[in-house]
Amino acid sequence: MTLEEQINKDYIQAMKERNTVKSGTVNYLRAMIKQVKVDTRAEAMSDADVIAIIKKQIKQRQDSIEQFEKGGRADLADKEKVELAIMKVYLPAEMAVDEIQALIVEAIKESGASSVKDIGAVMKLVRDKAAGRADGKLMSELVKEKLASL
Repeated sequence: MTLEEQINKDYIQAMKERNTVKSGTVNYLRAMIKQVKVDTRAEAMSDADVIAIIKKQIKQRQDSIEQFEKGGRADLADKEKVELAIMKVYLPAEMAVDEIQALIVEAIKESGASSVKDIGAVMKLVRDKAAGRADGKLMSELVKEKLASL
């Protein structure tokens, strides 16, 4: 079953359970997927494309949470946190920090990086090897630390 099919199945299940928060969040994901399909004139989407859409929505939720907390709107921040948790279910399991660090060491050797100036080449390799299973911000911080210690 593709990720898109799973999202559609979960939407139907949430509707049957009368879970308005989950059904609303999953329906929003379905709408975003459909919008991208229309924009690209695609019949179906790969799991990688669906994951990219979900990650974009997660990033928006994280930014919203930050803004709502700064503005003192805990009620809206809590709503966004619930939606964020629902969306994260559809992402592949995150890599552990030590796994990311192993990828970084491997990428540094592969690229021949010798200073922080080489961060772009190392990040590209790490991002490709992580294949969406690691947070970009965390990867960037770890790469900077490792390159700074060379």
